[in-house]
Amino acid sequence: MKTTWRRYRLLIVSFLGALLLSITWATPSQAHWADLAVAEIAVDKTQTAMTLTFPTGLVASADDNRDGQLSDAEVSQHQTELEHFLGDRIRLVNEQGQAGVVAVTSSNNLPPNIQSNANTHTTLELTYTWTQAVTGLTINYNLFLPNVPTARCLATVIQAGKTQNLVFTPEKHEFSLISGSLWQQVSSFVVLGVEHILSGYDHVLFLISLLMVGGGLGYLLKVVTAFTISHSVTLSLAVLNIVTLPVQFVESAIALTIVYVAVENFWCKSLRWRWLLTFSFGLIHGLGFAGVLKEINIPQSNLAVSLASFNIGVEIGQLAIVLTAFFVLRVLQKQPWELTFRRFVSACIIAVGLFWFVQRAFGLS
Repeated sequence: MKTTWRRYRLLIVSFLGALLLSITWATPSQAHWADLAVAEIAVDKTQTAMTLTFPTGLVASADDNRDGQLSDAEVSQHQTELEHFLGDRIRLVNEQGQAGVVAVTSSNNLPPNIQSNANTHTTLELTYTWTQAVTGLTINYNLFLPNVPTARCLATVIQAGKTQNLVFTPEKHEFSLISGSLWQQVSSFVVLGVEHILSGYDHVLFLISLLMVGGGLGYLLKVVTAFTISHSVTLSLAVLNIVTLPVQFVESAIALTIVYVAVENFWCKSLRWRWLLTFSFGLIHGLGFAGVLKEINIPQSNLAVSLASFNIGVEIGQLAIVLTAFFVLRVLQKQPWELTFRRFVSACIIAVGLFWFVQRAFGLS
């Protein structure tokens, strides 16, 4: 009796401790606009126009009234300053190494792939010009919030009637805008997929929670396959706008899937049908994965490549997570405190999942 009470007292303490830590440190894991920029880049012979929506905090000195957006008057007042700052951080260079001369103006007519978030982002038109037609053009994009590894810019490039989608990150920020290879699009979306799963802490906790009940490689294979198939289905349907659900609902439901699996870990005795549970919950997680891709309007001609590349990136990150967790648990398998450790981790995951659910369901983030 004392042993049982001691065990559950440990679980209660770990639950409360994890809850306090999650309240203090937890950050919303869904993709959101705080560190995101979106661009549409139209390349012409002697001129390239970029419609850019980016965090206003990057040009806070031009936001005179501190309302989180640059007005037409503020852009006009600080035009020289903005042209110097943005021209230095977003450089377009032709085949002869000549940088385009940039002009910055306000933009009120947003293209379909641009969303405007009041009080956080500003949309500007950047126009780069050269004295003669360019045959080669390279962009070096370095407009990121400092010390934010998840910062990125999702860009649609239109050139000679063709479109290409690129993802700029602090690590990968230089691309060719004329006759760019298919590989640069594939690689950028693979990287985006890897980053999305690794920085999506809710998806990570869901996968780790599935492993807390033990199981061999057969169980691991079933779980990973079920999750991969299900989230790939709903990811594709969501990006195609065939299935659309409110973001708040999806993110709250994802938090509940984490809580349910972690709670089930305390009484689950058979792993035979757990792959089916994973498949069902994976459908919900797929809608969460789609969020970042829906920020840009991927053309039909690029959709298959972008989706496949993003999915490959997600799977690479997913395999890295589950294999690491699986082998760590294997090492701990013979320890006398292994079961207590698994329950401790599950209790912590329940606490974090509940906190995320309350945070998302009631709009507290």
